[in-house]
Order: sequence, then C-alpha cells, then structure tokens
Amino acid sequence: MTVSAEPTPGELLDGSPPATEADVLARIRTLGIEEHTFHHAPVHTVAEAKAERGDLTGSHIKNLFLRNRKGRMWMVTCHEDRHIDLKELGALVGAGRFSFASAERMMKYLGVIPGAVTPLAVINDTSGGVEIVLDKTVLDDPIINVHPLHNSATTSMSPAGLIEFLRAVNHEPQIIDMDAL
Repeated sequence: MTVSAEPTPGELLDGSPPATEADVLARIRTLGIEEHTFHHAPVHTVAEAKAERGDLTGSHIKNLFLRNRKGRMWMVTCHEDRHIDLKELGALVGAGRFSFASAERMMKYLGVIPGAVTPLAVINDTSGGVEIVLDKTVLDDPIINVHPLHNSATTSMSPAGLIEFLRAVNHEPQIIDMDAL
C-alpha cells in the first residue's frame, strides 16, 4: 500500500510550524504511554475510516472542531457513530450556540487540516485557546484510536494514556455524558 506523506503544514497562531507525527509520538513515548501506530491510505470521513481500518479494535472516534459566538474554540471527541445536536451540546458544556470552525482556524489553533482533527492536535495549542471535551463512553474501551496529526495513520493507546497526554500539554479534558443529549 502506498501511503502519502503528511500534508504541508501551515502556521500556528504564534507563527510557528505545527508539530508533526514524529513530534507527537515522541511526546507520547516520553510520557511512558504505550501506543501503536498503523499507517494507511488517507481517510477523510468516518465511512472511509471504517473501510480502511479492517478489524482494528477499540473506540473509533470522530472529532468536531467548534466555535461559539464569542469566538472560543472547542474540540469535541465522541464515538464515530454518535449523532450530535450542536445546540444541546453547547448548552451541556456552557458554550452557548456552537458552529463549526473554519479550516483556517483549525490550522491556526490545532495545526491540522479537515479530516485530520484529533485530540492529540492540542499539542499545537500553546495559548490554551481550545477547550477539550470527551464523551465519557470513548473512555470505556481499553483502547482509543486517534490520528497522529494527519489522516494517513491511526494511533492506538489507552484512554488513560490519552488523558495523561492531554494534561501534559495543559489541556485538562472536560468529560461529559453525551447520552444525556
């Protein structure tokens, strides 16, 4: 299988280049978090990811990069098949009305392109402008699968490892019960 290279990165809010897969995996390993990364053809949708991953076990997620009317940013991680009502979600997390953030904001805050959104991308949010929200159900499986800053690979790790990583990059996750939506 031919695997494409990571896309050419843009610039973050502070003008620096975004972290790469190698950077994020090095940080994960430095923290002593066990991970396994599987490279594959680029995927842009949940349907493409399902077709590409085969029998890869664990929680498979989708990530929404959102903003509210005041311009604050959120990344919401939930199971890939969960239906999300943005109005109800905004009320649940105290954000007010949500809308999807633009690809330009995605690059400036997270250093990723559409189709590659991942909770690991907050490694690039050194200003702390992005709130991270995790659906508690994705933490129930022993493994969670995330992109390592691009959509041509999947990194499997424990949910506890993901939370440890988020805390290490100064992003305490808000864990919510999306079954309440």
